[in-house]
Amino acid sequence: MKFQIEDVTVYFPYDHIYREQYSYMIELKRTLDAKGHCLLEMPTGTGKTIALLSLITSYSLTKPQSPMKLIYCTRTVHEMEKTLAELKILHNYQIKHLGPQARILAIGLSSRKNLCVNPTVVAAENRDSVDAGCRKLTASWVRALAEENTDVTTCEFFENYEKAASAAVLPPGVYTLQELRAFGKEKGWCPYFLARHMVQFANVVVYSYQYLLDPKVAGIISKEMQKESVVVFDEAHNIDNVCIEALSVSVRRQTLEGATRNLSRISQEIDRFKATDTSILRAEYNRLVEGLALRGNLPITDNWLSNPALPDDILKEAVPGNIRRAEHFLHVLRRLVQYLSGRLDTENVEKESPVGFVASISSHAGIDQKTLKFCYDRLHSLMLTLEITDTDEFLHIQTICDFATLVGTYGRGFSIIIEPFDERMPHIPDPVLQLSCHDASLAIKPVFDRFQSVVITSGTLSPIDLYPRLLNFHPVVSRSFTMSLTRDCICPMVLTRGSDQLPVSTKFDMRSDPGVVRNYGKLLLEMVSVVPDGIVCFFVSYSYMDGIINTWNDSGILKEIMQHKLVFIETQDVVETTLALDNYRRACDCGRGAVFFSVARGKVAEGIDFDRHYGRLVIMIGVPFQYTLSKILLARLEYLRDTFQIKEGNFLTFDALRQAAQCVGRVIRSKADYGMMIFADKRYSRHDKRSKLPSWILSHLQDANLNLSTDMALHIAREFLKKMAQPYDKTGSSDKKTLLSQEELEKLGDGSMHEMSY
Repeated sequence: MKFQIEDVTVYFPYDHIYREQYSYMIELKRTLDAKGHCLLEMPTGTGKTIALLSLITSYSLTKPQSPMKLIYCTRTVHEMEKTLAELKILHNYQIKHLGPQARILAIGLSSRKNLCVNPTVVAAENRDSVDAGCRKLTASWVRALAEENTDVTTCEFFENYEKAASAAVLPPGVYTLQELRAFGKEKGWCPYFLARHMVQFANVVVYSYQYLLDPKVAGIISKEMQKESVVVFDEAHNIDNVCIEALSVSVRRQTLEGATRNLSRISQEIDRFKATDTSILRAEYNRLVEGLALRGNLPITDNWLSNPALPDDILKEAVPGNIRRAEHFLHVLRRLVQYLSGRLDTENVEKESPVGFVASISSHAGIDQKTLKFCYDRLHSLMLTLEITDTDEFLHIQTICDFATLVGTYGRGFSIIIEPFDERMPHIPDPVLQLSCHDASLAIKPVFDRFQSVVITSGTLSPIDLYPRLLNFHPVVSRSFTMSLTRDCICPMVLTRGSDQLPVSTKFDMRSDPGVVRNYGKLLLEMVSVVPDGIVCFFVSYSYMDGIINTWNDSGILKEIMQHKLVFIETQDVVETTLALDNYRRACDCGRGAVFFSVARGKVAEGIDFDRHYGRLVIMIGVPFQYTLSKILLARLEYLRDTFQIKEGNFLTFDALRQAAQCVGRVIRSKADYGMMIFADKRYSRHDKRSKLPSWILSHLQDANLNLSTDMALHIAREFLKKMAQPYDKTGSSDKKTLLSQEELEKLGDGSMHEMSY
């Protein structure tokens, strides 16, 4: 369908549109007109992705004089592929209506691991090994050597891509990762470097958050992006955690041991160069004297990760004299490793500010702040000079230089925390030194400053007023949409007690109470006997899940559950969990039914959909608070309180309930779907906790369902399932119309639509 929103003609590839999609587009257009940033919470299963893509691409087509680039950030490769598949449908529809002028180039960009087509390189098991395998075949010095010596192997795909030079371009179209690989194989070109090259010309780029938020990656990939870009962070409820992780570094014993081995290897390489060709080392020294940290524009293959500090904080001056010579720099690094090793030999938890830590390094190891700041760039320069290709072997020394550069650059918003062991396993010594970032706004500030509009959107952004404070920005639009439904297909319940009327909760003093564990088991047992197909059960942590399942097993509850449905369990091993998920789906498909035990904050809670018969009920056992004795969490809470005036209790509740909402939101992925949500903890009945759930869940949570026992919940479940089994009209009756055709949309008119959206 084709319709107008003010002066923009929107091309929407389906015959009907949901009311909330239309409202969402209106708010999005306001944001683009104002050239500002926005926060939009839209329920899951209401076509958020296609609404975003339709409005932004149509906006660009309507205003060709000021072309806009769309940078769409997703969390997983699976989400990236889904977004590109939606965009392909939209693109075909726009070409059908507008002809060749609607042609765009849209590509997904991922790591070499997902794009490489060279069989010898891509066979490596992890991403770092694939990156190193690629460098071994494509580094400029390897290729120069191959010209003289035919025995040196290079990558035929990269060589063909280089030979094609300016002819190596992607024709307009929408390319998923699979299609990029297929195109590369067909032409004989390297799809990874082709995609990297085409990013600057593409109208739409879909890639991971890290490519914009992590300075090490963003410095290489995203520095050419123009200011007239719209950045979309999809599923962005955890964006503050992504920002914090991008600027945090952990150093363990293994890191220091690995760094020591790396330094010995670098020392041998320096000696080898001294013996064979001193001119290279001398050229590097002269370059550093002139103030050039790196030699001009590097070939794309030699580009390593960028500086871990944010672009505005990197010193634009010459490398200090005391680390210009390679051997002097190695001495500095050795002293730093030795100092960190000494700091790890502690029996008490220590917390220090970066300023105090830098002063301590200066007095004990004789390394000043400016030298620390340059560690990363100096190491990068040295690795290039020594022509080192197996970068995966040097991850440990990279981590040390990351740490040094960040600790030397930032004075506030960070803490250094040294823990001699994990508090949950105090008998196992495992010292760790962590440079922990507390301020999420640091990593995202360059994105807000640089790009015209940033859209932060997800199904769970409640309470929406906390995000502008956490990320320190001023959105021009901040809206939370409800779900328009033809029938009440969501049934949330708060279960506060078992059939024996004993309260249930995972509060620390109650969680191991045999009565609570028994009641949780009885709840699940009653539900598996009534609910068809798949049930997903989320626990607050792996340790709690292990303990409760063992107790159920000993008491025979698990055996009774398995008479009704098969049981599958998420573990911390990705391969095992993937296998368990596949078998869970098979059990649901063949009618046997299954229960999936999972953990809030785990892989499954974040990215796996349990739509249709794969999830008819989600039980959230407990409130998934973070481990509140964690020293890093305590330091962050203190920082948030002092800097942004966010109370500890408010942040912890907000964080726990966005995780709970994320877990239960997995159950419903479209309006034709239906499912029940049980919040099994007495604390959910409190208004201050419950009110932080998204509005689209709260609007279906009736007062009668706020304080249930197991037998009452069972009765409600039976009634709900009976009601859902009746045939229904998908478009809805006149008063409950959710799907609007083009005529109905035009009839509504702008005025009434604006009324509805407020």
